[in-house]
Amino acid sequence: MRVTLHAEVDTDVSSELIRKALLDFSDRRPDIWPQLHARKYEVHWVKDTSAEVTEGTRLPNVWSREHYDWSHPTTITWTAVESNFCTPGSHISMDISPNDEGGSRVAITWDRTAANLRGRVNLAIVRLGGNRLLGWATRKSLSDVAKAYER
Repeated sequence: MRVTLHAEVDTDVSSELIRKALLDFSDRRPDIWPQLHARKYEVHWVKDTSAEVTEGTRLPNVWSREHYDWSHPTTITWTAVESNFCTPGSHISMDISPNDEGGSRVAITWDRTAANLRGRVNLAIVRLGGNRLLGWATRKSLSDVAKAYER
């Protein structure tokens, strides 16, 4: 089962802050992105325009070793290398551009293929929520990012 979703959201969070948060692979990452479970977070390596990181959530109990690529100036893509729910090559990408109000327009593409029963169940739930859920989740995550950097 493959689920591909796309959403575009406007946010008052600047494109610079979104990019900074997405590329912050410090120990603070689970605080910046609270949906991540700190015990499932591990940085394998970071280079100039790429990194490999394992990230996961408590509920649902999923993790994925992701290859992050930010070689394109406005797009950050993370692609599964290994996972307990999706196949290698499954990916998420965010194209981030400033908007006229000082915030950003974020186009997010979520493209995951289930690797097993855990993946099929989780992706079925995501498919039910569809693009609307993806837009809501993106806005919520970006709001969390803004709050994390206010602290």
